[in-house]
Amino acid sequence: MRFPLGMTTKLSKYIAGKRMRGVEKFPLVMMLEPLHACNLTCTGCGRIREYKETIKDQITVEQCLKAVDECGSPIVSICGGEPMIYRPLAQLVTEILNRGKHIYLCTNGMFIKKRLNEFKPSSSFFFNVHLDGMEATHDLCVERKGVFRQAIDGIRAAKDAGFMVCTNTTIYKQTDLNEIAELFEYLKEFGVDGHTIAPSYSYAAVQVKEIFMSRQEIHEKFRQATQILEKYALMTSPIYLDYLKGEREDMQCTAWGNPTYNPRGWKSPCYLITDGHHATFKDFIEKTNWEKYGRGRDPRCEHCMVHVGYEPSAVLGANRKLRDTWRLLKWQLSGGNNGRGRANGKETDKCSPLLPAQTDSSEAT
Repeated sequence: MRFPLGMTTKLSKYIAGKRMRGVEKFPLVMMLEPLHACNLTCTGCGRIREYKETIKDQITVEQCLKAVDECGSPIVSICGGEPMIYRPLAQLVTEILNRGKHIYLCTNGMFIKKRLNEFKPSSSFFFNVHLDGMEATHDLCVERKGVFRQAIDGIRAAKDAGFMVCTNTTIYKQTDLNEIAELFEYLKEFGVDGHTIAPSYSYAAVQVKEIFMSRQEIHEKFRQATQILEKYALMTSPIYLDYLKGEREDMQCTAWGNPTYNPRGWKSPCYLITDGHHATFKDFIEKTNWEKYGRGRDPRCEHCMVHVGYEPSAVLGANRKLRDTWRLLKWQLSGGNNGRGRANGKETDKCSPLLPAQTDSSEAT
């Protein structure tokens, strides 16, 4: 199986329960940002630039847990900023796991070895490591030499200790897809559980605009990507990939599917666009004017095809076609490391996680 059975079952029951109760808008993955501070200044990162005035602000563990309970999603992506520099991270992870949630810890990987002994391997927890290419390319993207080596050392240590590990890769206009295939081939050596890929998003705060793609350029890039990368354990759903290739123009964004909570509150309307912040999740859902956003409504949405908005649409069946259910089932039962990772050199019955919250490089750096 591509994903753990427990995670798939819990998410399925959660969605069914919401639909039986007639809930129209509900989250799948909560994007929890305890802080926006980071030890890197990645070229494509919007977070460290958008929130530069509050870059030192942090949320307490108690505030984080209150938001997790309020949101109610079965999956929590702990991101930022760089969450590994959040001192009470281990306590936060433990408390969220104790609530029966599944966690993606999005990181640049530089501090995994240093803090690994604070965590315990679990089928509900994994490290999601940001890698945008092989050593020279990745270090250029994150604007510091040596980051790739440290991330690889962290991945190796985590896999040897029995943890689930996946990677997320942002595809830019200049991305060499053959190099990404080389990266995925290299990561096989360490038993990495899977990979997510998604196009970059042109943040207003990011001045280097030439790295971003138009909608048509994304279509062309991802048609090539699926041909080159299909043999690897991609954790990006086939429905979302159809959309990226231009084969599902009817898909609409499900912006509330991956809501973001950070030191300023619930970010509205989505992970990428900030028109305001709400004090409560209820206010975020009820007071955001969803009808004004999306392609054809807001020019900022015109070229956005990022995971956080459209992977929820694929999972929830927005604009579903008759064969989609079979395709998703077949995809779930295939790929990955056949549900197996490594612990101390031995095979373990662990699988890749469901719906990793991959966006642009800011999520993991």
